[in-house]
Amino acid sequence: MNEEILKEAVRVLKEGGVILYPTDTIWGIGCDATNEAAVERVYKIKQRSESKSLVLLACDLDMVARYIREIPPMAIDLVEVNDAPMTIVYPGAEHLAPNVIAEDGSVGIRIPMNEFCRQMAFKLRHPIVSTSANISGEPSPKKFKDIPEEIKSAVDYIVSPKLEAESTGKASQIIKLEVDGTVEIIRA
Repeated sequence: MNEEILKEAVRVLKEGGVILYPTDTIWGIGCDATNEAAVERVYKIKQRSESKSLVLLACDLDMVARYIREIPPMAIDLVEVNDAPMTIVYPGAEHLAPNVIAEDGSVGIRIPMNEFCRQMAFKLRHPIVSTSANISGEPSPKKFKDIPEEIKSAVDYIVSPKLEAESTGKASQIIKLEVDGTVEIIRA
């Protein structure tokens, strides 16, 4: 992992900027998930309705716990045994920008399987928005070369494409959990 790239990405995020970066799945557009103005910029860049929620990345379950009122017990088990990118939709989101929280009060959070993304969230000390780097409704970019120029020119910093080698090129599975044990598979 390149420390200089990490340091610059975190600096831009802390200043309220928007970055383009490879995740453990596909390329993402990201910002500090507690910064409402930065989140609003992400929606504008994607040309996406704010009624559609965004996925966040957290460095670990301790970070998740700071932004969710009560973590469903099954989430802990799933995170411990998980061996593929998995986003969990948690009920009771709090302390986040209001425009990342779904109408029902939930938020989707993934603990990424690559060190760069985990370190970014750790050093920022907040979850990071992680939405696909495409115009809403267009195909998600698996590689840097697939990202539209209008997305590239709209962000404040682009993480080096050499870090995309750890990306699977496939979107994560999404599982919605409730505190009462209810499970809904949104995307397998």
